[in-house]
Amino acid sequence: MLIGLTGGIGCGKSSAGRFFAEEGFRVLDVDRIVRDRILTAPDVIESAINRWGADVCLQDGQLDRVRVAAIVFQQPGERLWWESLIHPRVGATWRAEVATEPYAQWVVEVPLLFEAGLEKGFDFVVCVAANAATQLNRAVARGLTPAQAEQRIASQLPLDTKLQSSHAVLWNEGSPDFLRAQVTHLAGWLRGQIR
Repeated sequence: MLIGLTGGIGCGKSSAGRFFAEEGFRVLDVDRIVRDRILTAPDVIESAINRWGADVCLQDGQLDRVRVAAIVFQQPGERLWWESLIHPRVGATWRAEVATEPYAQWVVEVPLLFEAGLEKGFDFVVCVAANAATQLNRAVARGLTPAQAEQRIASQLPLDTKLQSSHAVLWNEGSPDFLRAQVTHLAGWLRGQIR
């Protein structure tokens, strides 16, 4: 079974992913794939330099993720170009990993699942949600300014749209144990569907 895990920024997708892993699911974090594999690829770095100049790189030659984020979130056209460069590589990477164990129970954490039109590629889609104030506060707690957090939230589909398009919703307004209990319950139900 291939499960897509999505939600808005600051909603708790990574926490839900960890809890699915505790339940025995194989979990892939697309953000980690981007950070560790895609953004370090020489052809991606070269494309970014050709598009934006050498100052998008740090002294060690790696991409300055803060600088790249500032460009793509302030300029919608640049974000579309960047996504057209990154998304196909990300998709190929996680699909190749899933293909190594096609009968495993996979959870793929994809923040832009609906934005990228990937929902039909999953057997089941789970959305992690929280209210707007909580989203903003969590994003700021991770180091974004309020303006940056609002900009990133605005760049995604409205959370209500994601909720209506998902098979299940995990509401993350309580403690981590509250979210864990929801994941445990859903994981049990999903295992029952697989048999």
